[in-house]
Amino acid sequence: MTYLVSARKWRPMRFDEVTAQEHVTITIRNAIRSNKIAHAYLFSGPSGVGKTTTARILAKAINCPDVKDGEPCNQCEVCQEINDGRSLDVIEIDGASNRGIDEIRDLRESVRYSPSSLRYKVYIIDEVHMLTKEAFNALLKTLEEPPSYAIFVLATTEPHRVLPTIMTRCQRFDFKRIDIDLIIERLRYIAAEEKIKIDEESLIAIAKKSDGSLRDALSIFDQVVAFCGSEIRHDSVIEALGLVDEDMFFEMTSTIIGRDFNGAIALASEISSRGYDIVDFLNGLAEHLRNLLIVRSTGRIDLVEASNFYKQKYLDVAKSFDTPDLLRMLKIVTDAVQQIRYASQPRIKLEMTLLQLVNMEKSISLDSLFKEIEMLKKKLSDSQYLQLNPNKGSFDDIGAEEIMMPRQRKHNLLSPHLSKTNLPSDKIKEFESNYSIHDANFQEISARWEELLLKIKNERIAVWTQMLNVKPKGMKNGFLLLSLPDEGVLIVLRQFKRYLEDAIQKFLGLKVALEFTLEVNASSKGKTVSYDEMIIKILKDDFGAEEVE
Repeated sequence: MTYLVSARKWRPMRFDEVTAQEHVTITIRNAIRSNKIAHAYLFSGPSGVGKTTTARILAKAINCPDVKDGEPCNQCEVCQEINDGRSLDVIEIDGASNRGIDEIRDLRESVRYSPSSLRYKVYIIDEVHMLTKEAFNALLKTLEEPPSYAIFVLATTEPHRVLPTIMTRCQRFDFKRIDIDLIIERLRYIAAEEKIKIDEESLIAIAKKSDGSLRDALSIFDQVVAFCGSEIRHDSVIEALGLVDEDMFFEMTSTIIGRDFNGAIALASEISSRGYDIVDFLNGLAEHLRNLLIVRSTGRIDLVEASNFYKQKYLDVAKSFDTPDLLRMLKIVTDAVQQIRYASQPRIKLEMTLLQLVNMEKSISLDSLFKEIEMLKKKLSDSQYLQLNPNKGSFDDIGAEEIMMPRQRKHNLLSPHLSKTNLPSDKIKEFESNYSIHDANFQEISARWEELLLKIKNERIAVWTQMLNVKPKGMKNGFLLLSLPDEGVLIVLRQFKRYLEDAIQKFLGLKVALEFTLEVNASSKGKTVSYDEMIIKILKDDFGAEEVE
């Protein structure tokens, strides 16, 4: 017996066998039961979801002499002829290869003749959007006033390309993409009927690969059966279809959590060595991040298309991310998918994308931002830090030269553990004189200062912009004194003190602890800064805020 592919062997023969299109099949069945059959239908939707199949069932149901409850019997001679494609009164036309005006004129001529043996003559035009404009116009009159025995079913995957004048002459039904759970259920049933053993992960992989098309799912199923035989395992499906193993996506999120740059490069190399398509990998990574986003933002795992094992992994991994960060990562990956199609060196673009994900800084929520602002307000209001002018309700800036960093290791400006000392300029000079400019380590730092700034620029350009006017002043007992131009730079660099110490050790090979002082600026003495101006300055300098009108 000739082999029949699953998509044909298991094609639905009744309306109630059509998967996921009940909104279409129930309406048509009701019309058949009440004898209110339209003369023209337009079936639109993705490929492989049942448009042509439903059209054939419709042709049987309106011609079957033993129709029951709107369903064909599939036993009579009429149903058998239509099932086998032998009926002269059910004409299927491929719109892609019969798209010209001459073919449509031939159709108009054939419509004039009554059906040879059936009650209705049914014309099924597949991919109708491929017809030329002239062919559409030639079809208009026939669709508007066809003979009573003629029924037209137009099927298309691109309804926007069908002329509005055609649409208005048809009853339109929009077929939807089939849910993955329904595809899995159908595949499981067919596998059981075919005596094929298949695990849940394999069913999910095939269903996801089909992208909502049951016909594609059955074709992929046949391909996997040909590769694996009567027992199908997930690892064999991965190999047969060239799919990216889901564990690789979890490996990628692990490198992001651990900020593992070497791991990201190694993963990019593995993708290349295994011959995976880079766009397919990035699309899979986008879906992976989407699943994490759904779980993190909703706490639900039932919305994730994965096995129970991986659903639990999503639940565990999602706790390590914040929703804003997942949104940013998802945008990075989706942008990369678009850019990589035109990249001259896709692998380099892949490596850049993975490193960008690993290097991405965490987002600050508005709540956290406002809390930190309130803390800064409190610290700025504390007399331990600034002198308050009670008459003007403002902060009296006693001179930038009077504010400096205390000489206490591992602490920075505005730390609640430090006391604030307001020193006159002569005391500052005395303080600075304690640091030697003749220290060998200091001389090396001074000589390589520009080199250090260049390294910082390559790593963190935001820190580099603040460091442009920073100067080393001296060194004593492993403490390096840096002179800063203003309080704004001081507020920013206090957050990166540890990074700067690590950068000096990394790039210059010297282990130091940083202390800060502000440059003497006599012109600033006596200047009064309002409370609002101080907060605005902090928002701009510390958080990168911008004023809007």
